[in-house]
Order: sequence, then C-alpha cells, then structure tokens
Amino acid sequence: MNPPVALTIAGTDSGGAAGTAADLATFAALGVHGACVITAVTAQDTTGVSDIHPVPHSAIEAQLDAVLDDLPVAAIKTGMLGTVAAVEAIAQRVVKLSVAHGSLSASQPPVVVDPVLVATSGAVLGGEDVRRAYVDHLLPVATVVTPNLDEARALAGHDGSPEELATQLAGLGPAVVVTGGDPAATGECTDWLAEPGQPPIPLRHPAVPTSNDHGTGCTYSSALAAHLAHGAPLREAAEHAAAYVARQLATSRHWTLGRGRGPIAHLFTDQPSPTSTKETA
Repeated sequence: MNPPVALTIAGTDSGGAAGTAADLATFAALGVHGACVITAVTAQDTTGVSDIHPVPHSAIEAQLDAVLDDLPVAAIKTGMLGTVAAVEAIAQRVVKLSVAHGSLSASQPPVVVDPVLVATSGAVLGGEDVRRAYVDHLLPVATVVTPNLDEARALAGHDGSPEELATQLAGLGPAVVVTGGDPAATGECTDWLAEPGQPPIPLRHPAVPTSNDHGTGCTYSSALAAHLAHGAPLREAAEHAAAYVARQLATSRHWTLGRGRGPIAHLFTDQPSPTSTKETA
C-alpha cells in the first residue's frame, strides 16, 4: 500500500529547524511521503533571518505543476509564501483543484495554511500587502488556518482573545486553530479550534518549558496536514499534532544547538503509527 502524499509549499531554513526542513521531516515521521514547492530561500540560523530570496513566480508555478500533475496529493500545507503573487498563485491553484473535484469539499485535498508573517526572531516575512492577500484570497479557500496569537491578531486587524480571533477568522470560510496560549499559570497550553458557524473549542495540552522552540509552528501545521492526509477528522488531527509537537519539544528541551532559540527536534523517535482511514493508489 502506498503512503499518503502531503505537499508543503514554503521557504527553506538553512538552519534546518523550520520551513520545508521541518515539514518534510514531520511528514516522514508520521508516515507520509512529502513533496515540496519552494517559495523562498532564506539564510537563517537560531538567532534570526539574515537574507530572503523569493523564488520567481514562474518557478513556483512550475513546481506546482510538477507535483500536482504527477502525485496523488492527499493534503497541502503552506508556510512562508512571502509575496502577494505567491499567495494569489496558491489560492488560484486551490480553486482549480476544487473545480477538478467538483467543489470546495472533503473530496479535494485539505489545505492547511500556516500564515507565516513574522519569524520567531522578529524578522518580517510578509508585509501588509501579504497579510491582505491571505485574508482576501487564501483563507477563504483553505480548509484550516493555524496562526499563533500574534498572527491571528495581525490577520484579524485587532487585539482580541484567542477564542474571539478564532471565531472571527472562521467567518472568512476556513476552520481555525489559534495555537499557543500562556502556560505560565496552569502549566498547559490551550489551542482554540473554531469551525465556521460553530462556537470555538479549547484544546488543552501540556506545556513544555524550553527555549528550543524554533520551528514549532511549522512542525504543528505539517503534523496537522499529515494526520489529515491519513484521513483523521479535524479535531482529532489537531490534538494529535499538538501531542506530536509536545513530544518533539520534550526531546530537544535540553539541547544546546546554536547561539539563539534552538531547534525543535526533528529526530525520528518512536512515534505511535497514525491510523490510516484512506488508501492511495
């Protein structure tokens, strides 16, 4: 039996912690064959991003054609897109896929959007024009969007509570998981899951105190995509993704790699095998 295929559309991280490096490692750890479309090449390490080179629009389109015309993609995950042209191109391709499958429905590959706008180090990876393109073009055709609290506030245009932001963004069309929360008081994190027309649901999971968290958002969203590729329902996939991130943070919590915020672990530690509910030819 073939493994399900997941496609990441994102930038590179020369330090190996985030971007396509995180996505492909996560896919492999969770039993999914990973394909990739590179949107930007970055020079970055644990201390920050020193250079960004966007990939030309034509090259992004060519990569999309190469993957989607050849492989049975079961889930798509987007990370750093970086330019308005890239955001619009991905949104247009999702619409084309929906037409090919008949509608924006469960019959097409789920699309997980990690709206990467600002790096952990504070480097801006997408300006106001890119933020607007997400809101106007990509979020309305996505299956689920996974902002952290700062990204959710940027997309919504105001400072609100996580549950308020999740509800507002779900009004644009996608399900929303606002990740994170303040674990200081309770020792746990709370993600907020909102689906269109439904009240938000808190998803609680243990916090892992560590500064080795570079790549956490990429790892969460790619784990979510991997579980969706296996056919898991959204809430179950979100809970499994959070549990996977917690295990990886526990693995790397005492590492001393790099001079800044160290990487989340991408080692192939023993993981429970996801229960696959679909087969690919």
